[in-house]
Amino acid sequence: MTEFLEVMLKPFAACLILTGIHAYLGLHVIEREVIFVDLALAQVAALGSTVGFLLGFGLHTAESYTFALVFTLLGAAVFSLTRLKKPVVPQEALIGIVYAVAAAAAILALSRAPEGGEELKSLMVGHLLFVGWPEIAKTFALYSAIGLVHWMARRELLLISRDPEAAFARGFKVRAWDFLFYATFGFVVASSVEMAGVLLVFSFLIVPAVCGVLLARSVGSRLAVGWITGIITSMAGMAASYAWDLPTGAAVVCTFGVCLVLCAFLRSCLHEPR
Repeated sequence: MTEFLEVMLKPFAACLILTGIHAYLGLHVIEREVIFVDLALAQVAALGSTVGFLLGFGLHTAESYTFALVFTLLGAAVFSLTRLKKPVVPQEALIGIVYAVAAAAAILALSRAPEGGEELKSLMVGHLLFVGWPEIAKTFALYSAIGLVHWMARRELLLISRDPEAAFARGFKVRAWDFLFYATFGFVVASSVEMAGVLLVFSFLIVPAVCGVLLARSVGSRLAVGWITGIITSMAGMAASYAWDLPTGAAVVCTFGVCLVLCAFLRSCLHEPR
């Protein structure tokens, strides 16, 4: 048990932080019906890290993070500008295109690197097992600041996410609020991808939020369900990773899949016709 805590305490602390911010942002993503925006921004951040790597910077350096952040903010600007009152093309389609192009560009860029395959794997799964306390503290401070911004703007952001037509009708500057949302979202994604990789970041965003929607109705109760399922799933995934000597990120992602199935089963039991 002592050895398990020594190895997994820091990754678990990182997972707690990831769960806290991503479960909340996931509720916005589901309400906006832009499910793959996190995956797209995560891939854009990975592309930024790839560009930094090709310019001679390591993947997990301050310079690489800066490249990832700049690319992510550009993606946030694109998504906020394409939010129209009466869209001709669904925004989800544009998000899918951004993801596909960013993923292909990252593969092309890394094909020029001698160890491109290993670097691509690192971008996908992160370095969660080797995260340190300074990185955890820095991430916690950043996410706390972003959480405070969202709390202060919670009425506007929730209205735009849940009823954009009402927001337009009230004269809200929807694109400006959207840029605030996607820009702060981009800060979270760039930092999370650096730590946990693209796949795990997507799982932390979507699965707890979907579990919340399946099992609760109000925003507060959905957020509580998301936090609880995220924490329990993280613990279970890391325990499985330690017990069977599996890659930590991939193990947690698969455990999230199991969690979603269990929540769907629980919902079917709770809503079974009498």
